[in-house]
Amino acid sequence: MNYRQLGDTELTVSEISFGTWAIGGDWGQTRDTEGLDGLAAAMDAGVNFFDTADVYGSGHAEELLAKATKGKEDEIHIATKFCRSGDIHDPANYSAETVRQYCENSLKRLKRERIDLYQIHCPPLSVLKDGAVFEVLDKLQQEGKIRHYGVSVESVEEGLISLKAPGVKALQVIFNLFRQKPAEELFPETKRAGAGILVRLPLASGLLTGKFTKMSTFESSDHRNFNANGEQFNVGETFAGLPFAKGVELAQGLSWIAEGRGSMAQAAMRWILDDPNITCVIPGFKNVKQVEDNLGAATTKPFNPEELERLRAYYQEQVKEHIRGSY
Repeated sequence: MNYRQLGDTELTVSEISFGTWAIGGDWGQTRDTEGLDGLAAAMDAGVNFFDTADVYGSGHAEELLAKATKGKEDEIHIATKFCRSGDIHDPANYSAETVRQYCENSLKRLKRERIDLYQIHCPPLSVLKDGAVFEVLDKLQQEGKIRHYGVSVESVEEGLISLKAPGVKALQVIFNLFRQKPAEELFPETKRAGAGILVRLPLASGLLTGKFTKMSTFESSDHRNFNANGEQFNVGETFAGLPFAKGVELAQGLSWIAEGRGSMAQAAMRWILDDPNITCVIPGFKNVKQVEDNLGAATTKPFNPEELERLRAYYQEQVKEHIRGSY
């Protein structure tokens, strides 16, 4: 496993880390035993960083992490998120009292005394512009409740505004072969600000595994069913904002990336890791096999300049116009 520094903080994290949205239960049926086995396999392979949120399975993902990392609190870093269990548009949702309660609840579920990275979970642009929530996070940091804080954002604009707060040490962004815009302006600015970049949805909700057909279906409890067109939250969180059928078609046009790289999924994550601005990629998983498959990206051969240009052109000419939602 390779490790990278999180911005200018003292944290060094595995370049392939893992998100826990899927094992929390929002990606269809899950089994806790499989999720725990997956977490154990990841840690055995050198993964030392996991991302979660208080709304992943209504806190269940945090509880699973507590079980998996018991006794390893000093060596396994956890990032969690807050705000979406309340009304994200209500200023009171970001008050000192409310945020403190969110934090205490997460600490209780995680069975920890301190959160390594506490992130605002895709708040409205108005909250970031106001900036009062950052003062609240500064206070929690001073008290030792959180080690560092950051923001999970939906758009480049949200990321740039977040970076104006000097305490922001990480941005979590959607970035993959179907969502290349952040690399243009946001990544250089993030590096200048001394913050790290966590990449979520590296496989565009599975599109970039190349395993779907236009006839593929998903369980009713899976966000790829109930949020396919942004019915419940930002459409960009599902299939990178692409209509599913179009996404399947576009993924077929990228099948060549798997040649000599094990699988299309490993190649898609290798492309992300080839960007030196990235701190880590945080794919999801449901079982040990998916963990092992994702870890294969660490040893997959990088893309050469000609291939990188081909992928950039494909995004600009074939993909970009079909993306929905602000990004």
